[in-house]
Amino acid sequence: MRFFEAPLPPGSPAPDFSLPDQDGNLVTLSALHGRNVVLIFYPGDGTPVCRKQLCEFRDSWEAARASETVVLAINPQSASSHAAFRARHRLPFPLLVDEGGRVARLYRAGGWWVKRTVYLVGRSGTIRYAKRGTPPPAEVLAAAEPGG
Repeated sequence: MRFFEAPLPPGSPAPDFSLPDQDGNLVTLSALHGRNVVLIFYPGDGTPVCRKQLCEFRDSWEAARASETVVLAINPQSASSHAAFRARHRLPFPLLVDEGGRVARLYRAGGWWVKRTVYLVGRSGTIRYAKRGTPPPAEVLAAAEPGG
């Protein structure tokens, strides 16, 4: 019943990964250790719900920066699709290419077909928030691990 599998629970270690962004730059989760990281697994560039969700995080950019939180959006679409979508909507965060859905599977967010799932990984590398759907950015960012 993998289709109905719940997201990884808060308190569990976040699986490490390296993926290219829309410009071909490699982004590695473990290299962001010491910062909060929001992971947004979304089905497709340009779909109405995905556009709304990512634009809500764009519009909450100052709140993310204030909590020293990096935002990463992930799906299996191509770098060129990501680059166009990112430019069109002025998204200030990278869109990562998860070719084959390997990272989505690690995070129980599907594979080739992505189940909309949002995580917040704390500074320590532990999952602090996990939810399917389109939770409000303020709710996600509220789980950020304080600086110290």
